Amino acid sequence: MNVRRLPGLLALPVLAVLLAGCGIRATEVPTDFGPAPSRVRCSLTGPDGAARAARGVPVQVFLLCGSSLVTVDRTVRVPEGAADSERRVLVARGLLDELAAQPSAAEKEAGYSTDVHGGMTVAGPRPGDPEDALRLGTAPGNLTSYALAQIVCTFSDSAAAEGDGSVVLGGPGGEAARRYQCTDEVRARPGSKEPPSTRAAGG
Repeated sequence: MNVRRLPGLLALPVLAVLLAGCGIRATEVPTDFGPAPSRVRCSLTGPDGAARAARGVPVQVFLLCGSSLVTVDRTVRVPEGAADSERRVLVARGLLDELAAQPSAAEKEAGYSTDVHGGMTVAGPRPGDPEDALRLGTAPGNLTSYALAQIVCTFSDSAAAEGDGSVVLGGPGGEAARRYQCTDEVRARPGSKEPPSTRAAGG
């Protein structure tokens, strides 16, 4: 043992007492463990989605999370006995309302958001449109790429469309309706990849 170091070692308890008397707590280990853990982004746990949708037809809508589209569970109310053409429009209206609604507190905490604004309307086909066409109150070309991707992917995956991964949309004006596709690229990058579309043949 190095005897010359003993005075320094004996002085350590005295120093600790002095520091405590000054209101300074001595420590010998690091205390920075980083930020507290938070909810995993784009991941929901618990019955939050089910709580929002108590009654009605189960559906899924596409919300934004990070840089991609993700599905959440919702319901829409459709009267029993509605004809197919009427049912398609009623489902589309319900889906549009759900897309425009603000995500729940749990969904917001997990990073979910929507770019679809409230007040948008949707109606059935006009003369000359395909029978499965839907006319939005805002022209598709005037929507943000995020909002258009949300609507196209939500509609094309529901009873509002024919179930083939596409949906025919038009605006309030006289422009021809177009058939939009919800692709993997659109779901992955809705901000930079708009849904591909072609002019829809008339009904």
